[in-house]
Amino acid sequence: MTTDQASNNKPASEAITEPQDRTVVFHYHLFKNAGTSLDAALRGAFGDDAWAEREFRGPISANQKATAEWIETHSEIQCFSSHTSVLPCADIPGVTVFPVILLRHPIDRIASAYTFEAQQNAGTFGSTLARNTTLAGYIETRLSMPGDHQCSEFHAYRLAEGRPASEGSLHDRALQVLEQLPFIGIVEEYGRSLSILESALTDAGFENVALQNQQKNVSKGRKRLLDDKLQKIRSEIGDELFDRLIEANRTDLELHTQAMDCIQKDRIQ
Repeated sequence: MTTDQASNNKPASEAITEPQDRTVVFHYHLFKNAGTSLDAALRGAFGDDAWAEREFRGPISANQKATAEWIETHSEIQCFSSHTSVLPCADIPGVTVFPVILLRHPIDRIASAYTFEAQQNAGTFGSTLARNTTLAGYIETRLSMPGDHQCSEFHAYRLAEGRPASEGSLHDRALQVLEQLPFIGIVEEYGRSLSILESALTDAGFENVALQNQQKNVSKGRKRLLDDKLQKIRSEIGDELFDRLIEANRTDLELHTQAMDCIQKDRIQ
């Protein structure tokens, strides 16, 4: 028997196996960006046993470490979701993280966040504020709070976390991250976003991923509906505050425009 033959006849328990590369999907579930619908689609595609969600607290470094440990220690999970995990994607040897993010028109998202928090019976600052003031009061209060991004560059802030502050302004870092994402979806084009995400996941090595649209008529009349919503918000809060809100979300509006352009051209970033 040759040396090679002896090696080939070793018991499986003695065989040396190389670690297998693993690719996982990570949904950065941004508040009031159709993330619940997307989670339902992802969970349906991957199955209950291969999908998980968790929230994280604490400073960015601790958040990222906890996220990486979560992914690394749950080898059975293929798709993760979190509202609070922050970019950049976890850096884990042998693991590729495929980030999934949906953006929404920032002004429409703010109005939706207000409505949601006003209906909550929660003791959070946002919910308490929303229950005790109008949409205009909610916006004015949050715009006046240094470091609060609920009504100011919400998307830009979350994307910019993917780059060190030393690498540029919030605007520049957010755009850099957007350009490098393997996928970016748009709430106003939810159905088309799902279709593009399916193709992107197939290219990333996932087989037979079928994402079911849990909502009806998501894209039908969406442009007209968005324009109507924005006009209603302007009428409700007044021209002066509406213009302040636009100014406070210049980068978010640019991000939304660029992402919408990609989706409408069926082009993945």
